[in-house]
Amino acid sequence: MTSAGRRDDSADYARILGSGLPLIDTRAPVEFAKGSFPGAVNLPLMTNSERQKVGTCYKQQGQEAAIRLGHQLVSGAVKAARVQAWHDFAHAHPEGYLFCFRGGLRSQISQQWLAEAGMPYPRIRGGYKAMRGFLLQTLDAAVADLGFLRIGGLTGSGKTEVLQQLANGVDLEGHANHRGSSFGRRATPQPSQIGFENALAIDLLRKREAGWRTLVLEDEARLIGRCALPLPLHQRMPAIPLVWLEATFEARVERILRDYVIDLCAEFVSELGAEQGPSGFHERLQEALRHIAKRLRPERARELADVLAAAFAAQQRGEGFDGHRDWIRVLLREYYDPLYAHHRQQRDAAVVFRGDRDEVLHWLRRQTLT
Repeated sequence: MTSAGRRDDSADYARILGSGLPLIDTRAPVEFAKGSFPGAVNLPLMTNSERQKVGTCYKQQGQEAAIRLGHQLVSGAVKAARVQAWHDFAHAHPEGYLFCFRGGLRSQISQQWLAEAGMPYPRIRGGYKAMRGFLLQTLDAAVADLGFLRIGGLTGSGKTEVLQQLANGVDLEGHANHRGSSFGRRATPQPSQIGFENALAIDLLRKREAGWRTLVLEDEARLIGRCALPLPLHQRMPAIPLVWLEATFEARVERILRDYVIDLCAEFVSELGAEQGPSGFHERLQEALRHIAKRLRPERARELADVLAAAFAAQQRGEGFDGHRDWIRVLLREYYDPLYAHHRQQRDAAVVFRGDRDEVLHWLRRQTLT
């Protein structure tokens, strides 16, 4: 801490990222969209077009000319508005930091302008690039050093619910914002691959610092929607001991009805409004059914599409969601369960425990005490 309460710039990435401190990302929106960190808000020094112009100037005329152009582009009312946005954020989050790509000119200029506006604010030395490198190292070290257990089970058995009951559970699907199946897309978009990896690395960092030596995650394929598991974790996954979660067929139907139908519809209504939400939800289910239709007999796929349409029509008439159980039952019996059965021999060899929800929770807690 410097004099008069001014905080020093920092390179303590473990503390900054592990604590989830608020961050000002001063990079351009196009950079931010490729991936940032939880808690980061994009308040850029330059827009995408301004950054492009400055970059072109730098290549053609050098650094000094590029800096002069940048100050011309971001001046007057434009500069005042951006400084005010930083000032408001810093005032609301006095514990935070700001950063740019390498901790260089952009964050230095932002910091200088904030100080001139009466709001000293520290920056992260090394910027985004250094923090990203730190998180990649964190991922590799965690996968190499920590113990893991994975939860498997038929579709709808409640694996995510079990994970969420465990302090040492790692919700890969939560980080990917996807439920991990053909019907797993949410109403909101998935993060970028970089954003997914960063959030996962921070989760592992926090759990290691909390003292956990064994973590529990769901048995996943390489892809969760469009997000790919980090290669070291994917390569290790088959060797991780498997805990098999058992549930009755009807319990699975009810859970899928809740998660993939009722809750998903509510998500679409929240995102698109009461008028457009239900139709967006219906289109998403139709899209998912088309995606797996090639694995069903053509006539069966057409029948299921009709059942789905009838269930949605009943829902729209105010008759509730009950009709959706019909297509859910068919998909479990004719699509999802046969997929699991195809790999049963390989899976069974890795199983170290089987049980229902309470039994699995009890066993996992006994195995993974810190």
